Amino acid sequence: MPNPKRKMSKSRRDKRRTHYKASVPTLSVCSNCGEMKLAHKACPSCGYYNKRSVIVPKS
Repeated sequence: MPNPKRKMSKSRRDKRRTHYKASVPTLSVCSNCGEMKLAHKACPSCGYYNKRSVIVPKS
């Protein structure tokens, strides 16, 4: 198994990792109640997804 000949410096390592960033989750407006929800997920406040009731929300 090949090993590196020299230690990779911290700056060189960090330059390679500049694109590893946490992304903000995409939010959308619920078509039923108007609250913000995660895209492509059922609304946690009313339980609707794609204009249909799919879950019963916890009260």
